[in-house]
Amino acid sequence: MPLDIHPDAIRALVSGELGAPGAILGRHQRGDKVSIRSFRPWAERIDIVDDHSGRRAPMRKLHAEGLFVAELDQSWRSASYHFEATMPDGGGETYGDPYTYPPLLTDYDVYLFAQGRHLDIYKKLGAHPRRVAGVSGINFAVWAPNCYKIAVTGDFNRWDARVHPLQANGDSGIWEIFLPGLAPGCSYKYEIRSHNDGYRAEKADPYAFYAEVRPSTASVVYDIAEYQWRDEDWMAARARRDPLAEPMNIYEAHPGSWRRDQENNFLGYRQLADELVPYLVDMGYTHLEILPVAEHPLDASWGYQVTGYFAPTSRHGTPTDFMHLVDTCHQNGIAIILDWVPAHFPKDGHGLNYFDGTHLYSHEDPRQGEHPEWGTMIFNYERDEVRNFLISNALFWLKEYHIDGLRVDAVSSMIYLNFSREDGDWIANKYGGHENLGALEFLREFNTVVHAEAPGAVTIAEESTAWPMVSRPTYVGGLGFTLKWNMGWMHDTLAYMKHDPVHRRFHHHRITFALLYAFSENFVLPLSHDEVVHMKGSLIGKLPGDYWQKFAGLRLLFGYQYTQVGKILNFMGNEIGQFSEWSEERSLDWRLLEYEKHAQLQAWVKDLNHFYRDQPALWQVDFDGAGFSWIEANDADHSVYSYIRFAADKQDFLVVILNCTPVIREDYRIGVPRAGYYQESLNSDAEAYGGGNIGNLGGVKSEEASSHGLPHSIRLRLPPLAIIILKPKLD
Repeated sequence: MPLDIHPDAIRALVSGELGAPGAILGRHQRGDKVSIRSFRPWAERIDIVDDHSGRRAPMRKLHAEGLFVAELDQSWRSASYHFEATMPDGGGETYGDPYTYPPLLTDYDVYLFAQGRHLDIYKKLGAHPRRVAGVSGINFAVWAPNCYKIAVTGDFNRWDARVHPLQANGDSGIWEIFLPGLAPGCSYKYEIRSHNDGYRAEKADPYAFYAEVRPSTASVVYDIAEYQWRDEDWMAARARRDPLAEPMNIYEAHPGSWRRDQENNFLGYRQLADELVPYLVDMGYTHLEILPVAEHPLDASWGYQVTGYFAPTSRHGTPTDFMHLVDTCHQNGIAIILDWVPAHFPKDGHGLNYFDGTHLYSHEDPRQGEHPEWGTMIFNYERDEVRNFLISNALFWLKEYHIDGLRVDAVSSMIYLNFSREDGDWIANKYGGHENLGALEFLREFNTVVHAEAPGAVTIAEESTAWPMVSRPTYVGGLGFTLKWNMGWMHDTLAYMKHDPVHRRFHHHRITFALLYAFSENFVLPLSHDEVVHMKGSLIGKLPGDYWQKFAGLRLLFGYQYTQVGKILNFMGNEIGQFSEWSEERSLDWRLLEYEKHAQLQAWVKDLNHFYRDQPALWQVDFDGAGFSWIEANDADHSVYSYIRFAADKQDFLVVILNCTPVIREDYRIGVPRAGYYQESLNSDAEAYGGGNIGNLGGVKSEEASSHGLPHSIRLRLPPLAIIILKPKLD
């Protein structure tokens, strides 16, 4: 017969080797003959049923493995139909024919993706609810250009890779299938069969919105459009904001260990919304930055080895649960920043690594494609589709999840080809240099697109070298980030604070040095998670001296951080003086707040946070020399520093004095720019914070005597290991 199926094609189908399923399955016609085929290995009998008239036609079992065929007249040429299968045990199953539906991706979608310009490609690739000709189902699409066959397997087809092979969308490398009748909630993977060396693998969907809870690794179909947001006012205001001229004191948190329940189980996203968000509001933080929440298989990676870039980890709940956390933050005035990892990805077999039998997302040569220190793979930023994957992922979090900013991890590892490599273990760029030109172009494109598509959102670089203009616009040659972590400030400050106070005079300019480059970038001053892990000890544990001196020193450190130029970041646990090193395996030591010194430290941080937010002088002019002026930078003999912070209105300023030794300094004179009474707004030695209550009885009045090149001066009593902040009440 003209519509007979070639025996070789049947053998390919039943063995799972058929890469062009439309050539056999679905509806076929020639002249007045119609042949409809379906493959269902577990069915004993299948009938075709006309969706409109209800007429039925039995199918013949052409092959024992489950290929059914019906030879029909021309009245079935345009009929809408479905299959009704009967199982050997008498059970039944109704399903549609996936091989009668057109592809979701248009030629324009394919073109944009190939050019790396499809900004919302996540709406097309992956698994999406779809309605075609009145029929609801799920559309699956995946990019895997080096395969001869891909199938979607899942709990809906008994994980049998022969049942639902995908159709190739031309020569684009994209494969698709629409499964009518399928609904969100089903688990699935892609079975990959490559042209290269007979490679086969089961892969999670790179664009999946949800995943099974580890150690299971399948993707889960999820409709993220079902959540009803309530933060319209926040999002509208965000688009109008200038984040550089606003307060930003960031609480960095790991959602799996901030707090756990009594059985040491993770809190869910909704529990975090109920417990973490009120804590942030009470403590006075403006931003929550969470360590990566994108799906990852290993708890000990803290989220930095991502296998599901578009899926918030199922450890804490569903995508809509995570949306609820973000929404709750916004309704309580808290911005949320996501730690984002475009620098590398793990080698886990179900992930991106060797996805289609080739290094599709990375470089083939390990001198370019593997990270020797972390045992991970490096993205190939020169490949258009890979850049598209990452840039659309950034926009996905900012738009679909209303995330307010992305902190980009490990930027230094991206921009240097020789990062963590010995000579001979890396490949120079085309000019013979060690700069990763593809990564630099990617970062510029990423920042340009984000600032255009998500106005008001911030991008923050964790970049540990002196690479110039990281936080300068791309149109002047910069990388385009909003902000950059000031790693030099962090290292110099902690190195200084670790010294016994008697020796600090010899290291005085560890503190002043930061002001030589403070305005070269838009800096964040971080005391982050990286400083309290890997045998580095806790923040309070780094400080010298007895119990009292450690707490006084930590209050001093925080006061210094909050009054310097730059935005502020502190890792969870710092604010309660946790002595034990942070571990992702357990909760913070909240029981410490039962002890007075820890509760008093937390009270200091709380008051410091609220004071910071209330004082434009501490954040309004962070990135211009007009916002800062030394009074005395060189008093190494006393280990005392004094400076002024100015708001945009120069009449609004604060005077800050640090005494970095445990010695009380009597009658210490500093210059001030205006006459008047200087109120002691904050004193870290106050009894309420665990100090000795040494201070200036609420404030001091200026004298006409000039000092430090300023026309007026004040005489102060400086408490030991403390910071005092004075605000003038001008005459």
